[in-house]
Amino acid sequence: MPQGYWCLVLHNHLPYVRHPEYEDFLEEDWFYEAMSETYIPILNIMENLLKDGIDFRITMSLTPPLCNMMADKLLQDRYYNKLSKLIELSEKEVWRLKDREPFYTTAKMYEQNFKICMRVYEKYNRNILSAYKNLQDSGKLEIITCNATHGFLPLMSNDRVRRAQIRMAVKDYNTKFGRNPRGIWLAECAYTYGVDKILKENEIQFFFIEAHGILYGEPRPRYGVFAPVYTPSGVAVFARDMETAHQVWSADVGYPGDPDYREFYRDIGYDTEYEYIKPYLHQDGVRRNIGIKYYRVTGRVGLDKKEPYNVHWAMEKAASHAGNFMFNREHQIRYLRNIFDREPIVVSMYDAELYGHWWYEGPKFLDYLFRKIHYDQDIFKTILPTEYLQMYSRNQIQNPSASSWGDKGYFEVWLNGTNDWIYRHLHKCEELMCAAVDRFNKDNIDQLTQRVLNQLSRELLLAQSSDWAFIMTTGTMVEYAQKRTRDHISNFQTLYYQLIENRIDHGFLNWLEYKNNIFPDIDYKIYL
Repeated sequence: MPQGYWCLVLHNHLPYVRHPEYEDFLEEDWFYEAMSETYIPILNIMENLLKDGIDFRITMSLTPPLCNMMADKLLQDRYYNKLSKLIELSEKEVWRLKDREPFYTTAKMYEQNFKICMRVYEKYNRNILSAYKNLQDSGKLEIITCNATHGFLPLMSNDRVRRAQIRMAVKDYNTKFGRNPRGIWLAECAYTYGVDKILKENEIQFFFIEAHGILYGEPRPRYGVFAPVYTPSGVAVFARDMETAHQVWSADVGYPGDPDYREFYRDIGYDTEYEYIKPYLHQDGVRRNIGIKYYRVTGRVGLDKKEPYNVHWAMEKAASHAGNFMFNREHQIRYLRNIFDREPIVVSMYDAELYGHWWYEGPKFLDYLFRKIHYDQDIFKTILPTEYLQMYSRNQIQNPSASSWGDKGYFEVWLNGTNDWIYRHLHKCEELMCAAVDRFNKDNIDQLTQRVLNQLSRELLLAQSSDWAFIMTTGTMVEYAQKRTRDHISNFQTLYYQLIENRIDHGFLNWLEYKNNIFPDIDYKIYL
């Protein structure tokens, strides 16, 4: 019998970025990079663990925007072409660096990794959602959903629009995975009073929250963050363990900052001769990150002072850090078990893109870690939230505190001087959406009106994405985030008044349905 349990939760999310009007688009690269560096590598590791008989558990959110990008034919084909070009470039790099170590070994690593991605991608006919579904069916993976477009629930104007975000997420999950989701990752872990009631209505059994959401809840939690609580509506809440968060996330003491790991910011898109790299850039010919990087973190030095990356050193360090993480969990869980009257659960929550995209060795770290946990210790086991709730169905009832996992722990990241202007427009659109549904909710509604109401739903949901407000705060790609917000609000209002005034522009509607095509089976009645 283990003394406790460890629950790994990976949040897989990207905003819905799809631009068929351009042959290539900078922000679409977010998706292609994450596919090659995070989503497919972690998928491949889970499949290998399963094949090798390793007992592991991972809880993973696949947000509706990300699922819809993974299932979109246009983006599937574009990613396939991007990956083919990366394989071609990596083969050239192996030849170019054949007499230069350690660069040659690093080039071989990239060639091998890109070809593995291609094998996995072709194996599932370019739709890797089916692979994730297979892993969930095996019992090793729990796929949870998220708000439909990662909308920030506490800052929405009313419960009808909050409810629509959750209803659409559940509907889309059922379409993709053949059953309803048991759990949800609330966007930005943002919780406020009453959200749990909406989750209960949609048969969501559990969600995750930042540590202080439970620690500052009423009454105080008996087991701290090391056991779930139930909200008054009966939904279970698991809180993040900050010790494991700091071990990986911290810029000062976290594993990814180790000098032997790959340096993210130095890329051959800038380091090689222009004519050599030009065929792998976008049509505009502007230098940008390609995804092949030959230098290591080294230390706090300028990019020109970075030292060459050594694959073997990095893999040894990933294995060492996996052992250290396991050692710390053994001691943490052993200590907690001595003071609790039940086996504790340590919940480690991370953005999945940290593993592979930002921390290139992250997927190998997870591979080593699960193998070490399986073979090298017997203090704790990995577990899914549903499994823990089956073991301990009786838990403390608590009202969690309003909270998020953003900077300072509340809502300031998504409501401040850089982005506050968006909410007067979003709230007006939310009001108009509810009014339109009430006005046209009739049994004999014609097909054109249904199409307009469905597209109004898409435009509002896309405008509500928390990513745009977040980007405005961080100061990266601000122009794009502002444009996306304005475009969806403008699309919504234009289409709304066309509907109200009975002058629908069919060409405009057709274009929006093609361009902003998230949720093919959307039904505006999610707003009823």
